[in-house]
Amino acid sequence: MSERSTPRVFPVVRYEDAPAAFQWLSRAFGFEKQMVVPGPKGTISHAQLRYGASVVMIGTAQEDELRLRNPAALGGVTQALYVHVDDVDAHHDRALAAGAEIIVGLEDTPYGSREYAARDLEGHVWSFGNYAPELK
Repeated sequence: MSERSTPRVFPVVRYEDAPAAFQWLSRAFGFEKQMVVPGPKGTISHAQLRYGASVVMIGTAQEDELRLRNPAALGGVTQALYVHVDDVDAHHDRALAAGAEIIVGLEDTPYGSREYAARDLEGHVWSFGNYAPELK
């Protein structure tokens, strides 16, 4: 892989129930389970989910210096993730069938993307579409 095509950004998302999120993100959004580092009392210290050449890291929310929380604990959303998918309609249908809350239905945007947005089981916002920024 060339330096320009090597992924450099790896989102980190924390969940109150990270083991459930790990399973759900795979089932609903099609992430490939890559690795899990168990934590104490059924938690996850670190886990990785892969989608193509990209990785999302998740773990159990905890009291630490990062202070990462899920949207339910914060009372709102402070960020969202965008994932490029090849077949947006099929991805949407899979997420819907798995119980994802679709918050923006399938749409064609003025910038040429077909996409939708959904909340996961703890309220994080995920957008999926065929938009892929060009790396220059």
